Amino acid sequence: MTLNRFAYLPVLGACLMMPAHADTLLGLYAGAQGWDTSADGGFANSSDVTEFSLSDETLGTFYLALEHPVPLLPNLKVRSMKLDNTGNATLSDSFEFGGEVYPANTMLNTQMEIDAIDYILYYELFDNDIVSFDFGLNAKDVDGFISVADAADPSLEASQVFSGIVPLVYGKLEVGMPLTGWGLLAEGNFLSIDDSTLYDYQAAVTYRMLDNLAVDLTLQLGYRAFVLELDDLDNTYTDLRFKGPYAGLEVHF
Repeated sequence: MTLNRFAYLPVLGACLMMPAHADTLLGLYAGAQGWDTSADGGFANSSDVTEFSLSDETLGTFYLALEHPVPLLPNLKVRSMKLDNTGNATLSDSFEFGGEVYPANTMLNTQMEIDAIDYILYYELFDNDIVSFDFGLNAKDVDGFISVADAADPSLEASQVFSGIVPLVYGKLEVGMPLTGWGLLAEGNFLSIDDSTLYDYQAAVTYRMLDNLAVDLTLQLGYRAFVLELDDLDNTYTDLRFKGPYAGLEVHF
């Protein structure tokens, strides 16, 4: 399946025709998260994906969201994260990647640099101190670079780049505990089409550390999982999984 950068933008635009229940006040949200990930999986230039032993990394996520009272116009959230990783594998069979063929028993080192930016259009279907529920669509812009090199001879190196916009269903649920400052958060994106599957979800306990007319400050402690199974995106096939606990801060102006 080939995913290009523009094929799904009309679908996102169709969201503009849905009814909205926006906040009565303009709100700007800014957040940052530190994510302690363990990773596993692999990649190839064909559906026969080779597994690599991948490193544990601490990754960062940053986002901005704008909510407004304009009827019919969706709210907007932009989120950015990097999925950089390194690893290695001893080949049990021959492996072709980036125009190079590596024979069985070769030890390969790999380096991955994957950037993902979410462009989320959503509506607040419920919005009060007890329950808040958002629903919409997400265009996840994925840009990746993967290289491999023979551990015994690093000059035998090959690489592959891939990019595309993947459309996802988006949802977010927040449940508050009045008068305590504590709450629960669940947020996720999902797509499954042909042989490609992508999901990105997180669940957290939240605590509002600061709450006044000027600014709110909320702490998040939770767990996040990201799965990237791509089928022929720029001749790249992946089966990559990142998961682990995270901590975050969100500021609401």
